[in-house]
Amino acid sequence: MLSWEYPPRIIGGLARVVWALSQELAKMGLEVHVVTADHPGEPEHSIDAGGVHVHRVKTQTDTTPDFLTWVNRLNFGLLQYAIQIHRQTPFDIIHAHDWMVTDAAWVMKSGFGIPFVATMHATESGRMHGTHNDLQRYIHQMEWRLTFEAWEVIVNSHAMHSELQHLFKMPADKIVIVPNGTDPSVFDFEFDPRTMRNNYAWEHEQIVLYVGRMVREKGVQVLLDAAPRVLSERPGTQFLLVGTGYYLEDLKRQAAALGISDNTHFLGYVGDEELKRLYKCANAVCIPSLYEPFGIVALEGMAAQVPVVTTDVGGLRDFVEHMVTGVTTYAGDPASLAWGLLQVLRNPELAQRLKETGYDKVQHIYNWKVIARRTYEVYEKVWREAGLIGADVVASHPDKPADVAAPAVAPGKRSESKK
Repeated sequence: MLSWEYPPRIIGGLARVVWALSQELAKMGLEVHVVTADHPGEPEHSIDAGGVHVHRVKTQTDTTPDFLTWVNRLNFGLLQYAIQIHRQTPFDIIHAHDWMVTDAAWVMKSGFGIPFVATMHATESGRMHGTHNDLQRYIHQMEWRLTFEAWEVIVNSHAMHSELQHLFKMPADKIVIVPNGTDPSVFDFEFDPRTMRNNYAWEHEQIVLYVGRMVREKGVQVLLDAAPRVLSERPGTQFLLVGTGYYLEDLKRQAAALGISDNTHFLGYVGDEELKRLYKCANAVCIPSLYEPFGIVALEGMAAQVPVVTTDVGGLRDFVEHMVTGVTTYAGDPASLAWGLLQVLRNPELAQRLKETGYDKVQHIYNWKVIARRTYEVYEKVWREAGLIGADVVASHPDKPADVAAPAVAPGKRSESKK
């Protein structure tokens, strides 16, 4: 696995996806090595509790003048570490996550003589509604290179499938949809929310939770514009906003200008344990995105048994069914978003029904065990097409699931896919 972020280095959803997928693949008996950027206080190599080998690039210590120089040096470091590991334990496949590891994956493909799979978690053009400057055009070109060189490209939604075909003219049969997931069991703990709720709201007040980066495409500004309409009907509603990003100070100024600062709490970065408790305190989870390749926060809300209110964009349309598993609203429309939130806040019967149907969906479809097996099917397809599969090798992998064939190359990493 090549990924520029990995816990505890968490910038967005990519780190959580790579971590969860790696953990499940390791549980299947596969040897998984994640090669990633360094993070303060973390060792150069460790084997985590799930059995995943994590290698952090410690050679990238020089100060870099700009972002692209940092990315280039990261790729040199990823290559250096991956070559050393490959000499000791030859890989069977490379899985590259997003454009920032393109160069390393491309060189490893030719240098190791083994195929690589790429996951496109989002695109620059989608995030920025087009490419408007040299940096964005460069990233767009790197994304094209990654998808061109990969044997198979994984995306997390039908919307991303269409986006890649449109942006990069990719053949449809080179793209496979493997959605993201969550683990409902992480919310299965005893917790009395009253003490934490009292930090933000009186007992009779309701809480709306947002989790995500503070950037324009996440639509937090739309949520703030919707807040006065919500407060006019549900006075005292408190809005908890979790996350950091370049837009944070602008959003704080917007809240002050709207006169809702007393009801708006910018919590910044929140650790996983505290975040799980915040979910359990919420009456609604809001995803107001203008662009959303998937929307893993909506799944987390469902797993925590909190009704979700989302916009009708991107991957959210794949699993948030209006008035069945959540409430969908028009993207960029504060009046529509306020309407959706009020549907949940003033209608306890609807809220309960959404909790139950949403939870059922994440239990049986959008969970990491199923998704890991779906990802493995992608690997297996690549091995077969590349002539690397051999049924006789299964015997040399006694810990491997009986229904999963092994590739006819040295033991390394493999995985399974879903949906």
